[in-house]
Amino acid sequence: MQDLDAQCRAVLTQLRQEGRYREFTPLARQDRDFPYCRVTRGGEEGRAVLWSSNDYLGMGASDVLAQAAIEAIEQHGVGAGGTRNISGTTPYHVALERELASLHGKEAALIFTSGYVANAGALSTLLTSFGGNWHVFSDAKNHASMIEGMRHAKGAKRSIFRHNDPAHLAELLAAAPADERKLVAFESVYSMDGDFAPIEAIVDVARRHGAVTYLDEVHAVGMYGPTGAGVAERDGQAQRIDIIQGTLAKAFGAHGGYIAASAAVVDFIRSTCPDFIFTTAIAPPVAAAALASIRYLRGPGGVALRERHQASAARVKAALAEAGLPVIPTPTHIVPVHIGDAARCREVSRRLWEEHGIYATPINYPTVPRGEERLRLTPGPLHDENLVKALVLALDQVLNGKGEARVAMIEEGVSA
Repeated sequence: MQDLDAQCRAVLTQLRQEGRYREFTPLARQDRDFPYCRVTRGGEEGRAVLWSSNDYLGMGASDVLAQAAIEAIEQHGVGAGGTRNISGTTPYHVALERELASLHGKEAALIFTSGYVANAGALSTLLTSFGGNWHVFSDAKNHASMIEGMRHAKGAKRSIFRHNDPAHLAELLAAAPADERKLVAFESVYSMDGDFAPIEAIVDVARRHGAVTYLDEVHAVGMYGPTGAGVAERDGQAQRIDIIQGTLAKAFGAHGGYIAASAAVVDFIRSTCPDFIFTTAIAPPVAAAALASIRYLRGPGGVALRERHQASAARVKAALAEAGLPVIPTPTHIVPVHIGDAARCREVSRRLWEEHGIYATPINYPTVPRGEERLRLTPGPLHDENLVKALVLALDQVLNGKGEARVAMIEEGVSA
């Protein structure tokens, strides 16, 4: 055990030296005051502004979800009590899966405890099924959860195609043996670079070679398309995708992940996937909150929120560019600010937090390649012009030494 402790300490020391040691930031979200959060430092309380939340639309702080969760608690209690095979399933779980299937235009859906588990479990189960002989073709920038599922699929081959490059995918598929079962796995929105996948072109290539298509819409559901079903809906491609995976924990403001596909595929995963079978179900109030969120975002309220959200993202990008700050251009709601060094990225994030009351997450290796370290900003519909102005001034001061540092925490109201 002493050797293990020493080895752990050595790795942690190296992480600190490289500026990649991760620490939690203690904060308390304000349910009716999002994107502000309550913070305490040095015995004093104040407010800070969240600029890196994946609660993209602020739904996690919505009364729509809160009331649904409260009603579910009153009727069913808090916990699920176990797996759905052992402890049964509630009406909320059944209704949520039907809603998700309807959202994506699929026959069925299945809820997992997180988007990570949905990807890892569904992919590993599929890629080890039916006697093996699977060959998966994965975008070079796919999420760690997808890679985890592929790695756990013993016997399955894996080929990596260049990011968002249908031509390279076509070359790899054409070179693969005809008798292999093929699956193409990719995302609609890549959360670190903030770019869209060319969904139609990738699906065209996959179909020409008889490959199953698996699309991760985690950073797109709730955000894009007429009803918030994602980029595939926006691009008119949802019906051409075999399996769509998503999350309930980002724009929908709740917790959990899911897949949506044909009834046979979903029932197969439900019946054979260990990650689903042996894991306690999401809590009934969480399922109820997610269901309420999806229904709301499919309607006029969701349309209005998405419009405000896109306007906010565009405003932040324009303001950062006008100030000459190193914003990385993106077509999506993700706004990366390039720093290029792990230690400096961490220091910039720390100073924004301590000197300006701004929470902006540093993104370092291995999430992004070395030299591509960045702050990842996610403007939401509730980030108004005053907050944008304060963000730009703070970044300019920290990165370029311009102006004077503001107070450590934002007090009531916003001072520019």
